[in-house]
Amino acid sequence: MVTGCAVRRGAAALAALSAVAWAPGAVGTASAADGTADLTKVPRYTTAPDATAVKGRASAADAPEIGKGTYTDSIERGEQKYYTVPLDARSTAYFSVVAAPPPGTKVEDHTDRLKISVQDVDGTICDREADPAFRGDGTAYPIADYAIRSVDGANAQCRNAGAYYLVITREGSATSGPQAWPIEITHLAEPGLKGTAPTTPADGGPSATPPPPASGTKRTARGGSGFHSAGAVGTGLWKDRIRPGESRFYRVPVDWGQRLNLSAELPNAADGTAEALSKALGVTAYNPARGVIDDDTFVRYDGRPAAAKLFTAPVAYGNRFAVSDDIRAMRVAGWYYLEVTLHPDAARFFPRGADLTLRVDVRGTARPGPGYAGPAGDFSVTPGDHETAEKGLAGEEPGGGRLRTLGYAGIATGAVLLAALGTWTLLARRTAAVTAPVPALSPQAHAAEPTRSGPRAPGTPPGRR
Repeated sequence: MVTGCAVRRGAAALAALSAVAWAPGAVGTASAADGTADLTKVPRYTTAPDATAVKGRASAADAPEIGKGTYTDSIERGEQKYYTVPLDARSTAYFSVVAAPPPGTKVEDHTDRLKISVQDVDGTICDREADPAFRGDGTAYPIADYAIRSVDGANAQCRNAGAYYLVITREGSATSGPQAWPIEITHLAEPGLKGTAPTTPADGGPSATPPPPASGTKRTARGGSGFHSAGAVGTGLWKDRIRPGESRFYRVPVDWGQRLNLSAELPNAADGTAEALSKALGVTAYNPARGVIDDDTFVRYDGRPAAAKLFTAPVAYGNRFAVSDDIRAMRVAGWYYLEVTLHPDAARFFPRGADLTLRVDVRGTARPGPGYAGPAGDFSVTPGDHETAEKGLAGEEPGGGRLRTLGYAGIATGAVLLAALGTWTLLARRTAAVTAPVPALSPQAHAAEPTRSGPRAPGTPPGRR
């Protein structure tokens, strides 16, 4: 029999273990006590739950075909990969590529990069090519940009229907990490227009960046670890937590005629005597096709509050004909993405992670779209999008979403608690056996005594990376 004292001890221990299992920061502490970031516990980039694995080829002759949707692959340093993409003559095709080396991977700024292009069967590069590179003072974080095949571009040879190639090349220094980079490829199609395409870029307005929201109640933002799990935010003040070496993703609905004004901020550090970081906090903004708007916004941090700011042009179809890259990127309506990165060396200021403040202001009145010949899909903003942003809802995580992640955590915690309870029960029985007299068992009792073997408990589902 289990004594009351043993039960009370087991219950107290169970309560303590449960508190530890669910306490914020108990699992995945951002950094070690010595101020060095523990990058093994920093979440890696997460891809779309419905992404298809594909293997690009070094030769166009046997390149695999990819259609609309999301795909995953990997690429070695110095490697070039081809993918076949059949395109029509009515829609603009966007091919975004994310390179996501694990946190802690050695990278060199500017030299470690991708080159992305869409080419026809003659090798002609269509419209926009891209070369996303690292800019965070040697820290590895997800980098992304897109290549475009446009139906209203100047390159008439690429406006025809037919077979094209997506070509991805990884360039890099011999001093950087040699391991392959995971990549995520997303192919989106923008419908053509019913009439003539507007060719005049939007008026950029004032050159000075206006201040984002200065007051209001801070709501909780739920940043994700990739584009597909990005947390929604709208106009207002938002708060979140970020660990050294981590990149968190957010999304904001921005409609035709609107522009985005943003500030991402770190507070003052408890210990402001550490050596300053020249590139501590970075913000990269992407349009709905995951094309870069601005990716050079890492700011210095010296223990005092610091902010990385962004102010975009208004969204207009004609922006795609502008001279400046940051204006050309404001070419479609939809969800705009924000990637916020904290340098691993920020652990000297924030050994257990930092409070992150987002000041978001979507400025301007929404206007009618350009008149697509088909459904706008990803290139539109719906009332439901505004509601999602207002509530700050989390994005979908691979494997079934944030709720499944919490469910897995609950299952794992429950398994630990049940195992612990079994251990304490067994110890209590042994204690009782020592302290209490044991009557002799008759042969019949021996025969009736149950065995200790039984069915093995099922395993818990695997959690997210």
